[in-house]
Amino acid sequence: MPQKICVISFDHWNYDYHIATTLNSLGHEATHIKIGNYKHKNLKDQVINSFSKVILKKNLKKIKRQDYIIECLNTLGPQDQILVINPEVIDLKHHAKIKKHTKRYIAYLYDSVARNPIEHLLDGLFDSIFSFDKNDINHYGFNHISNYNYLEKITSKIKPSFDVVYLGSFDERLLKLIPIIEFLKAQKISFKCIIVGKNKALNYIKEEYGHVIEFTQNSLSQEQLINFYRSGETIIDLIRDEQTGLSFRFFEAMAIQKKIITNNSNCKNYDFYDSNNIVVIDKKIDIKKTFFKSNYKAIPKNIYYKYTLENWVKKVFNL
Repeated sequence: MPQKICVISFDHWNYDYHIATTLNSLGHEATHIKIGNYKHKNLKDQVINSFSKVILKKNLKKIKRQDYIIECLNTLGPQDQILVINPEVIDLKHHAKIKKHTKRYIAYLYDSVARNPIEHLLDGLFDSIFSFDKNDINHYGFNHISNYNYLEKITSKIKPSFDVVYLGSFDERLLKLIPIIEFLKAQKISFKCIIVGKNKALNYIKEEYGHVIEFTQNSLSQEQLINFYRSGETIIDLIRDEQTGLSFRFFEAMAIQKKIITNNSNCKNYDFYDSNNIVVIDKKIDIKKTFFKSNYKAIPKNIYYKYTLENWVKKVFNL
């Protein structure tokens, strides 16, 4: 029987709207409330918010964003299920209001609790909480689920321009990227790395590594991201500090049939792991040349389906 389902999130990287799209394709009535869509109504509101943040240390926009969620739900009417992604961006008072609009209230965590604390939301607020982080699952008893493959399988081939590619935000992972770059240079393996960020510290980093890394302030669209990954034979995936779950890189790589170099050893616990397609590195970088020369090995269909978004929504929403 079709259900009314609402997904609430910021959706910085445009992953989450695919959840609603997939639910609709399965015959349900799904809506995505994108919190980041809220804008100040006029210049006056913007000035008042700036004054409030500086003088009162109170971000009115954050409050109005949460009020915006309630307004949207009042328009949509009662929901069979509501999923909130990264619930820490919403305060407890607004969570209580949101919960009144649904029979089943669930959450999914894109980050570890160590990175985004949610202990204040764990006292029976949600009917189910899903996480991909192994440590949090063991500690808090969350329901385990990995990230998902939101792409249709891409079988058309284009000739890659590089052996290895990397795209990431300007954060602690940059320090882990440098030794990999040095290894690739020494082995004469072609690569392209892009770092996205606006931090002032980037100026110093550019001077030091601008000859081997491309720095930009402009985020790539999802289409640009996938086209960039397709320009390489292998994708570098670097884990953030205090993270054990798998990033979207693994699932994007599945769809476009690309190999992965990663420092996330947890990937070996998944049934799609194949040493032909994935090499796990540690502080000492040592990747055999045969890894770069061998062809990608296709993942069996039954395993591939387990990580599709269609299977993901069926599990999360008990469909």
